[in-house]
Order: sequence, then C-alpha cells, then structure tokens
Amino acid sequence: MAENPLLEPIKRRGVAILDGGLATELESRGHNLGDALWSARLLRDVPEAISAVHADYLDAGADCIVTASYQASFDGFQRAGIERAEGEALLRRSVALALAARGDRPALVAASIGPYGGALANGAEFTGDYGCGEQELFEWHRERFAVLASSGADLVACETVPSFAEARALARLIEATPNLWGWISFSCRDDEHLSDGTPLRECAAHLDTVARVAAVGINCTAPRHIGGLIESAVGATSKPIVVYPNAGRTWHASSKSWVGAGNDTDLAEQAVEWCALGARAIGGCCGTRPDDIRRIRERLTV
Repeated sequence: MAENPLLEPIKRRGVAILDGGLATELESRGHNLGDALWSARLLRDVPEAISAVHADYLDAGADCIVTASYQASFDGFQRAGIERAEGEALLRRSVALALAARGDRPALVAASIGPYGGALANGAEFTGDYGCGEQELFEWHRERFAVLASSGADLVACETVPSFAEARALARLIEATPNLWGWISFSCRDDEHLSDGTPLRECAAHLDTVARVAAVGINCTAPRHIGGLIESAVGATSKPIVVYPNAGRTWHASSKSWVGAGNDTDLAEQAVEWCALGARAIGGCCGTRPDDIRRIRERLTV
C-alpha cells in the first residue's frame, strides 16, 4: 500500500499548511454565491475564478489545496437543472482546475467531499440533523465519491462532517476504494464534541482502525474550540491531526451568511499553539483568506 500522501509535506516541513476559505475569497472578488450550489456554480460559470484563488493560496505557501467540489452533488446539480453527465464533468473539472493551478509545485490536491448537510443547504452540516442513517448516507455519497476518487486528486478531503454516522459511511467508502487515501474532518460544537454531540475522542478512536484514513481533523469550527479538540483527538489516534477552523463566526442558514464578531486572536498565533498541541496540518476554512495562510506559513516555517 502506498504511503499516506499527507505525510510527505509533514515530514518535509514539520507541519503541512492547508489553504483557506475558497468561497470567502471568491465572494471577496465580487462573485455572488448565494444560491444552493454555492461555489460549485462557478465550476460551470466562471471556472477561471476558482483557478485564480487556488493559485493565490499556493503563492501564500499552502502545501495542499482543496477543490471546489464541497457543495457539488448530483442531487444539487439536478435541482439546478444540470444533467448527470454535465454534473460528473463538473466534479472532474474541480480537480482539473486545482491540478492545473498546482503545475509543477510540490503541493497536494485534495478533492473536497462535503457532507450531506451541505447539499441540503439548510445548515445541517452544523447540526447533523439529517433524519437518515449510516447506510443511507453511504449510498448518497457513493457515486460522487467514486467520481472524485478517480479524478486524479492526491487524496480526498471529507469535510465538515457533523455526525459519527456520516463519518462511518465515509470511512467505509475510503476502505472500499483501492489505493485511495482521505482525511475525515468534523464540524464541532464545543471543545470535545461533534455537532451531533458525539465525543470527538470516540470518532477518532474508530477512524484510527481504518487503514487509509490519512488524518483525523476539525474544520469550519470556531478557533476557540480547536485546542481542546486537538487534545481530545491526539489521545485517541496515532493518525495526523488536521485543523482548519473558520473565522469564529456563526452560520445563519436562512440568510446564508456568517454572523457574529468572529475570532479576536490572530490565527497564525493560534496555529503555533495548535502545532504544539499536536496538529500536523493547519489551514483555514470559511472567513479565512490567503493572507491568513501566508502568516501561518511564516510562523510555522522550520
């Protein structure tokens, strides 16, 4: 079995630097992402805008960029009037754009696999209130997962997972896909628990038994919770810990906007603490931008 690809930048640099918020940066450049497809709409309408953001994160020092496929699903595409063949082509395009932006740089491309709640577009990725179980989630993810797993990405990034049931479903898909590695990263509600209330420690212990889970992570969670969550995870798994928090604000599903004051501490300063606690891949999620990643890169360069 090939080595976990995330280990290469970790070994080379001591800590791998991930990119930051893709949609945040697209919105800052004037793109309206207010529909249910979010940034995935630009895969069809303005793909060059996605390429430009990937390039800026690489220029900022990212060792890994994540594709614009988080909100891309066959269900979501169908509701937007996009037929299945075009939807599959758009999923593959999300990876092709990232690979082209990378060029010959020594960086990884992770194909984003957003949660079922992302496709619902009702904020359920921050609650886990799905009304369906593990097998249903396995079947819902299966076809999109297969497309992205065969797209040429270096690994998959199963992101903002709010429930243990969905994590188990995604871990089964990783196990069932030969030669594929992928991380599983959770949305969490406090210092110890996933959004659905499951202790992160329990989830990390389960994923520790799945050979090709590349890392266990926390993302799109307020920075104030990250330190405690790292401590919960490191005692339960020997896998690398990935953290990429949001900017500390709260998602308001009805208005499709972030509300609240946000993080009042420099993310790069916090990244130093998270690295000391055991995080081995660090970046940002919603509300973070290339300058945040540049500062994290500067602070964590060894």
